Amino acid sequence: MKTMVKEHTFGVFQITAPDEWELGLSPGWRQPIPGAGFFVSDTYFDLAGLTIDEKTLFFEAAGCTTMFNPLTTDSAAGDSCQIVNLMTTRNLTDNELVRFLLYGNFNGSFAGIEGITYVETIYARLQEYATDIDTSGWGKMVLVSDNQIGSLEPTASDRIYSYKIVQIKAETAMTGLQTYPTRHILRAKATEEPEYQYLMRLKRSYELQQEPDRD
Repeated sequence: MKTMVKEHTFGVFQITAPDEWELGLSPGWRQPIPGAGFFVSDTYFDLAGLTIDEKTLFFEAAGCTTMFNPLTTDSAAGDSCQIVNLMTTRNLTDNELVRFLLYGNFNGSFAGIEGITYVETIYARLQEYATDIDTSGWGKMVLVSDNQIGSLEPTASDRIYSYKIVQIKAETAMTGLQTYPTRHILRAKATEEPEYQYLMRLKRSYELQQEPDRD
């Protein structure tokens, strides 16, 4: 059994004009839609050393840890943001990441874009934070919703993609938001399967790897 970790650094997001957000000092973060309160940090687990010799990776557990709830500037009661920690067997486009915020890995359509499936979603934790009357004076948000929709399905893929997504809800009073570092954790074991099962799993992993990759 092996435990693997990947880290996403802190993110600093700032208002520069009414409803116009930009990245502050945020190593490894990007803003796919200029001006929008939508930010992504991404990396991947390299599993090539574990899936060698025709072995399948079976996940025992997956999770994420972070230090504190988000910190805000000039926030008022009712301001909110959504934070998604996501680990997948295939690399997602920015459009698919937006779609995931709307539908997760459930059925649905968004501008004709196919979304990620339940099986491809190794781990997904969706949290919503808000400023309430008690915390508006000192800038910390409180957790109001926390859900998980991952599968922990085995894979023959040599990569697991790791994302942290922050979406700031529109029409907010706050002028800044800071998120703290997060660590993604996978615990897995490489095991041999019957040949026909492994070949089918390998075929599926190969098909997923043909998607455009972003290192």
